[in-house]
Amino acid sequence: MIERLLSKLIEKLQNTKAGYLFAFAFFVIAVLICIFGLWKTIFITIFTLVGFIVGAFFFGDESKFKQFMDRILPPGRVR
Repeated sequence: MIERLLSKLIEKLQNTKAGYLFAFAFFVIAVLICIFGLWKTIFITIFTLVGFIVGAFFFGDESKFKQFMDRILPPGRVR
């Protein structure tokens, strides 16, 4: 799963100007550190990455998301 995410990220970076992308990313990180401090910024970053990975896992493959929803909401009762 991680290899697939990293290969997609590398592919997208090859098609864009990575210098601008990373300059913007590090600018955002610097602003967050100035506003919130180091530890709060690390906390925000970790939860953002976890949210990205969970979102990519569930929404990357529609069948996995449907299986997850079927476990939570049994089919036929609500949907």
